[in-house]
Amino acid sequence: MAKKKVVENSSAGVQYGAPLLKRLAHKYTGVGLAIAVAVHFMGVGAYYGAQYLNREDDNAPMVRVLSYSELGPPPSIQNQQALPQVAVSTPMAKPNVGIPVPVPDAEVSPEQTIATQQELSKIAGPVSQGTGGDSVGVSMGNFRVPDDGPPPDFVPVEKEPQIIKQVIPKYPELAQRAGIEGRVIVKIWVDKDGKPHKAVILKSDAEIFNAPAQEAAMQYRFTPAIMNKGPVAVWVVIPFTFKLKQQ
Repeated sequence: MAKKKVVENSSAGVQYGAPLLKRLAHKYTGVGLAIAVAVHFMGVGAYYGAQYLNREDDNAPMVRVLSYSELGPPPSIQNQQALPQVAVSTPMAKPNVGIPVPVPDAEVSPEQTIATQQELSKIAGPVSQGTGGDSVGVSMGNFRVPDDGPPPDFVPVEKEPQIIKQVIPKYPELAQRAGIEGRVIVKIWVDKDGKPHKAVILKSDAEIFNAPAQEAAMQYRFTPAIMNKGPVAVWVVIPFTFKLKQQ
């Protein structure tokens, strides 16, 4: 069987042994050498290509950081050379704006002079009026301090006004004869001095009691309401009851 196989291989032209191995060795050795040379050329080309791409431009500005010790001493002021002066061939016109012009005293208008202290003292001031003693009042003529207007219905205060003077309203004689009783609620505008500025009727059981209630409300006195350490004007509601005495 083995002899038959050798004959068939020899007839096909295939020879095994040293000649075949030599041919294969030469073949693959050349292929490996060519691959090695190609790899080396690629490595050398990549190295020089990187060097070429990373080369520094000669025209690029160079920046260098120096310490104070490397700068050295500053140049002397005394040894500085004077800069050359530039000669101007054409004459320059003088500015005519913003230059003060002296004015003689004789040309000054008397209306533009400032009055002296002696002249001001001779000017008559407001006429003073006194009632005797050391008290002196100043006449303000028709001058009147403008009113701020009534306060809103609700004013936030830190301290509410307190009654320091209370007045009982006068009972109307006609109401006494008719035996009429009732109650009147009055809203009083209390100013910053604690004085009533206006009295408004909010509710009344009988119209006959309105005028006496308003008259008594205007005679009340209060401590002023306080807000932010200062007096403020507020509205105060006071009820007045008119009731006959039982005999």
